[in-house]
Amino acid sequence: MTSESAGVEGVAGSAAEGSGRGDAVGWAVVEEGEPEFAGWVRKRFGAYPHHVLATLRKDGAPRLTGLEADFRHGELWLGMMVGSRKALDLRRDPRFSLHANPGPDAGLADGDVRVSGRVVEVTDPGVVARYAAEVKPPEPFHLFRAELTEVVRTYVEEPYVVLVSWAQARPLRTIRRTSDDAALRVE
Repeated sequence: MTSESAGVEGVAGSAAEGSGRGDAVGWAVVEEGEPEFAGWVRKRFGAYPHHVLATLRKDGAPRLTGLEADFRHGELWLGMMVGSRKALDLRRDPRFSLHANPGPDAGLADGDVRVSGRVVEVTDPGVVARYAAEVKPPEPFHLFRAELTEVVRTYVEEPYVVLVSWAQARPLRTIRRTSDDAALRVE
């Protein structure tokens, strides 16, 4: 996949390239395939500016750090300080999970959201400059574009905890369960 075929110029390659897996896609694919679900996801990420990013350290252990995520031009962008541990983690191993800020209390009125996949570092100076002009982050910075393998929304619908999950090339899946369930209810 070239950066042109990915719809984004200046990307240092596709996260799916070289991985043997073609199941990671840009945010626009989620929006086009499941617009209502994607709307919930964006709403949760938009409720607060700071979220929790999980990357993998050199030894394979997880690293959790704060991050601002940005949905723009049909993509999910992750910007971070030059030389930050999370940026170095992603350069070495592009796999990540991003958990939306759950908010100030345990209410979670709109549920809980996370996305997972791989990132592609954006290196084209023009694309980076366009992003910087629109977002105005502290410069210099690393810019990554997310390619998603999974998007999950969890919420309470009494008496159930409901998990709605998206993955490329399969229908949206809903699981409803309670603490008493011996088996999952998959819809």
